Amino acid sequence: MATFLYKLGRFAFRRRHVVALLWVALLTLAGVGAASAPAAGSTSFSIPGTEAQKAFDLLEQRFPGANADGATARVVFKAPEGEKISDAGNKATVAKTVKELADGSEVTSVADPFQAHAVSKDGTIAYASVRYDKPGMELEDASRDALKDAGKDAQKAGLTVEIGGDALQAGAEPGAIGEVVGLALAAVVLVITLGSLVAAGLPLLTAIIGVGIGVSTITALANALDLGDTTSTLALMIGLAVGIDYALFIVSRYRTELAEGRSREEAVGRATGTAGSAVVFAGLTVVIALAGLAVVNVPMLTKMGLAAAGTVVVAVLIALTMIPALLGYAGKRIKAAGEKRGKRDEGTAEKPAKPGLGARWASFVIRRPAAVLLLGVVGLGTVAVPATQLELGLPDDGSQPTSTTQRRAYDVLSEGFGPGFNGPLMIVVDAKSSDDPKAAANQVTDRIKGLADVATVTPAMFNKAGDTATITVVPGSKPSSTQTEDLVHAIRDKGADIKADTDAKVLVTGTTAMNIDFSQKLTDALIPYLALVVGLAFLLLIVVFRSILVPLKAALGFLLSVLAALGAVVAVFQWGWLGGLLGVEETGPIMSMMPIFMVGVVFGLAMDYEVFLVTRMREAYVHGESPSQAVVTGFRHSARVVAAAAIIMMAVFGGFISSSESMIKMIGFGLAVAVFFDAFVVRMAIVPAVLALLGKKAWWLPKWLDRALPNVDVEGEGLKDLSDAKDKDGDPDEDRELVRV
Repeated sequence: MATFLYKLGRFAFRRRHVVALLWVALLTLAGVGAASAPAAGSTSFSIPGTEAQKAFDLLEQRFPGANADGATARVVFKAPEGEKISDAGNKATVAKTVKELADGSEVTSVADPFQAHAVSKDGTIAYASVRYDKPGMELEDASRDALKDAGKDAQKAGLTVEIGGDALQAGAEPGAIGEVVGLALAAVVLVITLGSLVAAGLPLLTAIIGVGIGVSTITALANALDLGDTTSTLALMIGLAVGIDYALFIVSRYRTELAEGRSREEAVGRATGTAGSAVVFAGLTVVIALAGLAVVNVPMLTKMGLAAAGTVVVAVLIALTMIPALLGYAGKRIKAAGEKRGKRDEGTAEKPAKPGLGARWASFVIRRPAAVLLLGVVGLGTVAVPATQLELGLPDDGSQPTSTTQRRAYDVLSEGFGPGFNGPLMIVVDAKSSDDPKAAANQVTDRIKGLADVATVTPAMFNKAGDTATITVVPGSKPSSTQTEDLVHAIRDKGADIKADTDAKVLVTGTTAMNIDFSQKLTDALIPYLALVVGLAFLLLIVVFRSILVPLKAALGFLLSVLAALGAVVAVFQWGWLGGLLGVEETGPIMSMMPIFMVGVVFGLAMDYEVFLVTRMREAYVHGESPSQAVVTGFRHSARVVAAAAIIMMAVFGGFISSSESMIKMIGFGLAVAVFFDAFVVRMAIVPAVLALLGKKAWWLPKWLDRALPNVDVEGEGLKDLSDAKDKDGDPDEDRELVRV
């Protein structure tokens, strides 16, 4: 591995024009594809294998033309204090608004509140249901504007008018200001770490090119593959972070090789062969974690994971090829590590008079490993405590900021019709095999009315064939409550008895039931997913480190990081701690996909730091240093760069906290805090403490396994015998050798 990447790096250095043109051509091609591709439509959300999805599919078959995917809106009216919505003036105002709504070109129907009995018991609140012929994401801006403007006359007349539903849904906007701030912080860290604007600019440039290719490709394929806005946002988030970090490690190693007196071409080759090997395996762990989301069998998650994994692959390839090419263009403008500005950059760099902060910290940990280990584990365990109170759900209008009309409409409807009105359950009665479908539907209605926490049950409505009916059930509790979840399970339990009596199948669906099934599916998939991802990465790390205990320690450290990060997410987004500081206006259940998503992404990123830091220790150990000396050497060469990489990732992820989308905000915060815990507590404190306690045992590997494993040579041992003298003048056969590898 190291030898091949060494030759690849030198090839890219020599043929820099070809390499640079190739990547620019790919970026241009992806950009043209994105610009010419048709606009992405509404992304479908399905959960194969769940009862809610089966019921939804059955409705599409038995109620053709119902346009179940069409957008809906609720225009909510509230009378002024002391008046009724049914008063003559107010009623006329509502009727006028309903007429204006019905004139919309994409509107299929508008239900008049007074004809549809959509008026609260106290007569102060009413709502008009609006249905469209297209999903919310596909509605024209004119339709959304007409919906927003429809209630203005009613508001002038004194009515309170709010609008809810998915018709106002638009693409996710992660917040450009946060992204710019994140990139600016990353640039500052790069300048401090690499010592010059030129060197700092290389990782930023290559990361932007990689993300540009990845996101443009996703945009080009969005319509064909049904990719949503969140998919490109995740790819942008992950691609920027790993793209900057991977390039940083190679540029940093290049400066170290220059400091040892090597020529620029030789330094590029060795940096790509050593740091590049770590980049390859770090990237592989991230790809495994992201692609592994496919085992959950939720198409949306699978697409998000594969798209982000593709962006990571691009980041790795750019780091291995374009960075060496750009280093060739930079020439003497990038100085050796430790070399002061203005000093001639050839020859041996000045050696520091005393050990750096990283080496001093490692020496401190080695002297007190047990205390550091205990403090780190207890500290992360304490932060993880809130995770024991984790409540899962999916965001709805009730989780929107109170400044939005969707949230205010949600609150007004809850006030007038009860907290469960915003999350009705749809009961589908498949009576095709029943002798008396109507009797079966009536029995379902009667059984449901006798259950706890049921506010309203509507009469059954049959399709034209008379073999399938729908019943709407309004719970007595809000959609995200445990009482509503218990009601869904109770109805399904009753369905088994009804099937035995009438041969009719009872299925529960609707947004609330879909959310409950989604959360349960993710919870059930978490352990198998964790076993698959950690198992594959464990085997990969055994190959990289040629050790059993080092990969085991890496996996256990990751569990500490992700549990602590989940604890922090619960404390902020569920309990509201520091919510005002982070712009969290509404607390509630944690997004259902957050635990499994964090397991995947955080594991990949955690293994990045493990590979970057420990491969340098392994390299020193293989070259003859004692275990303790190897730990100090690894920190002396890598601690500063790993810390910089972690700060850069935190800055990039933290930039997404400014998003107005609660899902993006939560992901950005969760990943940022997870990187902090993993890089600065696990990898910088717990890892050296464990290695110090284990000593030589850390690198133990059974002889039979040592013989069976392939030698990937991440440490660059195969480069040790290469002649610097030959390479300073260049090897005319090098390009031909690369082809044969």
